[in-house]
Amino acid sequence: MVKSLLRITDLHIYYDAVKALKGISLDVSRGEIVSVLGANGAGKSTLLRAISGLVPVHDGDILFQENSLKKREAYKIVIDGISHVPEGRHVFATLTVEENLNLGAFNRRSDKKIVLERKERVYDLFPILKNRKKQLAGTLSGGEQQMLAIGRGLMSDPELLLLDEPSLGLAPLLVKQIFKIIKEINEQGVAILLVEQNARKALAVANRAYVLETGRISISGLSSKLKDDKKIQEAYLGGSAIRGKNLSKPGFERIK
Repeated sequence: MVKSLLRITDLHIYYDAVKALKGISLDVSRGEIVSVLGANGAGKSTLLRAISGLVPVHDGDILFQENSLKKREAYKIVIDGISHVPEGRHVFATLTVEENLNLGAFNRRSDKKIVLERKERVYDLFPILKNRKKQLAGTLSGGEQQMLAIGRGLMSDPELLLLDEPSLGLAPLLVKQIFKIIKEINEQGVAILLVEQNARKALAVANRAYVLETGRISISGLSSKLKDDKKIQEAYLGGSAIRGKNLSKPGFERIK
């Protein structure tokens, strides 16, 4: 049996008295793109923040390459091989594009050759960033800032990339471009856990998907089986719990 790159078991997360995640279990294998779909407030961003060590785990465990991240410091998780591109981009507005990328390579900052090689890889993916490398990040367009945020995440040379709403606020043409690049990154050997409200785009690039509703996974399955199902769209748009005969189709798994 192939071991999962990332394996989450019975994960519970609290914000004070509010239970944000209620027993989440999922896995990501090497070479996969796995999507997590759900409405606002379902717990998607909390899931990524827990993996990155930004929120404490109340119960359950997060294993990366069979090692627990439960009490691992956030910067060490990046060194371990997980990079998180947060919702809202969060580029350093007063630094240049190149300076933002340099910060992403903090785990190898003393090796100038490695940092340069990684920057060239990013510039190959995002040629516009090379043209803008001396420009302040805060003066970039929204799409360019998203490219920079992803590029900065790649500078640590991750084995697993966590992407939180990469298409948020972008024009349709840029959304198409971002998802094309996500696929290219994956083809270069990086596994991706993708949180995204654009269900159609997310399912088009993902191998598998999970639907998250109010802190629980309601359905998981192959993206090829889920992408055309109206019940999935209803759940993604914040509808009621998923019910009905479609759940019995091959490729669907009802989570109890």
